[in-house]
Amino acid sequence: MFASTLVPAMEKCMIDVGVESLARLPEEMSVLEGERFSFQVAYRGVGEDAWLVAKDRWRIIGSIKVEGIPEENYTLRRVRHVPSLMPSYRKPRVDVDYISTVPGFFPDLLDTPREIERVSFVYEQTNAYWIEIEGLKPGNYECTVTLTLLDEVHAHTLKLRVLDAKLPEQEMILTQWFHTDCLSSYYDCEVFSERYWKITENFARVAVRNGINMLLTPIFTPPLDTAIGGERPTVQLVDVSLDNGKYSFGFDNLDRWIDMCDRCGVKYLEISHLFTQWGAGHAPKVMAKVNGEEKKIFGWETDASEGEYPEFLSEFLPAFLDHMKARGDDKRCYFHISDEPNMNHIEQYMKSKRVVEKYLKGYPIMDALSNYEFFEQGLLDMPIPASNHIKPFIDNKVENLWTYYCCGQNVNVSNRFFAMTGARTRAICAAFYKYDIVGFLQWGFNFYYDQGSHEICNPYLDTTGDYFVMSGDTFSVYPSPDGKALESIRISCFYDALQDVRAMKLLESLTDKETVMQILESVLGKISFDISNYPVSKMLEMRKAINDKISELI
Repeated sequence: MFASTLVPAMEKCMIDVGVESLARLPEEMSVLEGERFSFQVAYRGVGEDAWLVAKDRWRIIGSIKVEGIPEENYTLRRVRHVPSLMPSYRKPRVDVDYISTVPGFFPDLLDTPREIERVSFVYEQTNAYWIEIEGLKPGNYECTVTLTLLDEVHAHTLKLRVLDAKLPEQEMILTQWFHTDCLSSYYDCEVFSERYWKITENFARVAVRNGINMLLTPIFTPPLDTAIGGERPTVQLVDVSLDNGKYSFGFDNLDRWIDMCDRCGVKYLEISHLFTQWGAGHAPKVMAKVNGEEKKIFGWETDASEGEYPEFLSEFLPAFLDHMKARGDDKRCYFHISDEPNMNHIEQYMKSKRVVEKYLKGYPIMDALSNYEFFEQGLLDMPIPASNHIKPFIDNKVENLWTYYCCGQNVNVSNRFFAMTGARTRAICAAFYKYDIVGFLQWGFNFYYDQGSHEICNPYLDTTGDYFVMSGDTFSVYPSPDGKALESIRISCFYDALQDVRAMKLLESLTDKETVMQILESVLGKISFDISNYPVSKMLEMRKAINDKISELI
């Protein structure tokens, strides 16, 4: 009546794909102590008998049970299918390694964890449950997942060994841009209200749980993805007053933000961009009390490098840094000039940077850009090239190298789109390790607006930002009704990539980098950021080889 099997977390169980076509989870697996391990049980009604037994009902309720793992060490979640009206762009902005380029439903949302779960069984549809195991002590375990649908019972057992070797702490810096104005709009709560702060902290905790250790900190409303001449809701953390031509600053909301970051485990503060996106030509929106009246004093109409805004920054930046030094937090700060400038903007970028560089001397300044000329001309020490434009930076041995991806990285590279396999999302781990990547940036942790930030979108219905980008680019978590963030398969697969790097680092500490690279290349072949067809089996084999070598040496 139904078919079922255990499958890796990287597998995406499409509704119309038979269980027999899915990658199988090995019967025996190993993880490191402190590692989070996820897998799925997939199931599907098969054969004419399934329809007859259902007696013309579409839905049958069954049960699922997990045994062999202490209750406090596992969670059970249902994998929900979510609509995508644009899973890919048209050729040539697509390659052969997409699950589907046809609009439809894709498995992505990991529902709320539940202690007792009822299984909904639908004829000739493949669905899955997500089992996550964490916090086990070293030793051997047998995890049995039992599905019961009507009178049919399927029990699947995984032998899991937790090695007596701890997964090292994450070294890589990871930021996914954190958009609190989207939270305010989606939940219809006033910025800086108590409800706003509670929801923001809920989302920050989920971010940190998934390896995000740097949080975009909106000292002013970030000038990102904003239509020219438009503006996003004000989330400015710094209070600005202008009385009789003299500026003063208040930092109460900023202090509350940093205290929240400390509670959640955020290590680094990514200070929002000091100039507008795509050119650095204008000021971000800055609100102030001018002689007691709240008003906008800077924005799209403000020249970036001449006049009042540079004068404002000459007072603000020293005051900001003095405050951060007094807190002992200034060395946690990373700064931005402008997002994604290109060669047409290089002269303006240079002018805008000159406005602030004397105040930010000794602090890291980084920006997402892909033209090597910016680095070559000394415009910034910490470029963040896109993963499909990183080769010149690697070839020229740029130190402390970061990388990023967004909607433009869609052919022959890793990304987290709905229509890409989980293995392709995870496969970036090998390039991270090989090239000693220091940090990674992705712009959409929770961007729920459309292009230009005109209107809020319902991420459960519109996963493209109203045809802004392919599904999977604008957000990695879903906003639950109770103000919490629900994870996606995509963010979990990327977190597994981070765990893979940490395991590689552990093996390197026991051997050397050459040994680790030999193991990686023996399984994966030549390693670079050019990634397309990395099957699930290869990623499982790669990680097994790493763990087996660690087990041999401890």
